[in-house]
Amino acid sequence: MTAHETHPPKGEVFDVPAMTNTDNKGFVRPVEVYRETPYGLYMSRTADHPRFDHLELWLLPALGLRANIFHFTGGYRSSQRLYLDIGEFSGPDDAGRWHSVDWYLDLVDSADAPLELVDVDELFDAHAAGHLTTSQCEAAILIAMRTMTGSAAVDGVQTWLDAQVGERLTWLDRPQAGMPDSDI
Repeated sequence: MTAHETHPPKGEVFDVPAMTNTDNKGFVRPVEVYRETPYGLYMSRTADHPRFDHLELWLLPALGLRANIFHFTGGYRSSQRLYLDIGEFSGPDDAGRWHSVDWYLDLVDSADAPLELVDVDELFDAHAAGHLTTSQCEAAILIAMRTMTGSAAVDGVQTWLDAQVGERLTWLDRPQAGMPDSDI
């Protein structure tokens, strides 16, 4: 990514009372399921993307993470399990909405591969363009490091996330509690 392509952080709104998700391009999409917990927000909705037809995510504010499952079509990224956005996540506000601000860094969890840190160049370009403060960049790197080392210590990001929130994060097509991470 070059400096002229740098964009401000992408934000989204998760309007639980209205059952909508306003994506980072401003499109308002209907949501099938919202589930609020003491540690975050789960969302499930259809997607009209050429590479995936459904999106599930957990906003986990205390961890600085948004854990996503993209239900890919036609064999796209069939080994990808979770895609983790690093950023600032909050909610609910006084109107019952949750908010997401992406800080560029991402982690990709694929079968038979270590957790991969991506988009480091975007973080540096965003800082250089004044879109993120030094403190925000440091926080993003610390979140990535904590997630990578924690996941490696327990042999998987799903296991680590579950331990951090105190229960099994559930997904539409994922095994329930008691199933090993390697089956995900």
